[in-house]
Formats: sequence, structure tokens, C-alpha cells
Amino acid sequence: VQLQASGGGLVQPGGSLRLSCAASGFTFSSYWMFWVRQAPRKGREFVAAQSQSGGTTYYSGSVKGRFVISRDNAKNTVYLQMDSLKPEDTAVYYCAASQYYRSNYRQYDYWGQGTLVTVSS
Repeated sequence: VQLQASGGGLVQPGGSLRLSCAASGFTFSSYWMFWVRQAPRKGREFVAAQSQSGGTTYYSGSVKGRFVISRDNAKNTVYLQMDSLKPEDTAVYYCAASQYYRSNYRQYDYWGQGTLVTVSS
């Protein structure tokens, strides 16, 4: 199983980034996909989730209205479009997969290695 996140980098406040996470080694279309982030010196925080077909999505209150999760089951890839970025969005962003929706990120089945997003002027 592999989850390869990419697309992180340095962006100015108010800017945008699009993260990608390519999955392999499991039946991608049968899994919920999640984005979780970890800011410096803080614990991991749920960001967004999307159901197998893409019909159901959830967002944390801190990103709702600014971030959009999407997936392409033909490409085994999940995305996170991040707009109106703020310095407090600075974190390592991880993608994860779970066969069922889990409210506790510790229960996700698979994790990627993370990609660093830095929002700074």
C-alpha cells in the first residue's frame, strides 16, 4: 500500500495550492479518503474527508469554505484544493484512507508520508 502526497510548498497569505495524493496497493474506489494536517508543535488535525463515490464530504470548521476535497477514482488520486490560505494553515498535510468513515484519525487504515505547506510572506 502506498499513498504519495505531493504539491506542498511555500505560498503567500491569500494564495492557493493544490495537493495531490496518489494511491496504490488497495482498491481506492472502496475507501473513504481523508486529509489530516499537523502544524509545528501541535497534534494532528482532521481537515477533510470524502466518501468512496465522492457524494459525501466533510470539512473541519477552520477550512470550510476555503478548501475543497475531490477524487478521481479512475486515477486513484485524491486532491485538496486550498484557497485563501492563512499562516495558520502552515502544516504537514497527510492523506489517509479508511474503508469506513472514522471520526478518529487514529483509526484510519493507511497513511501517506505528508507534504509540507508553508504560508508566509
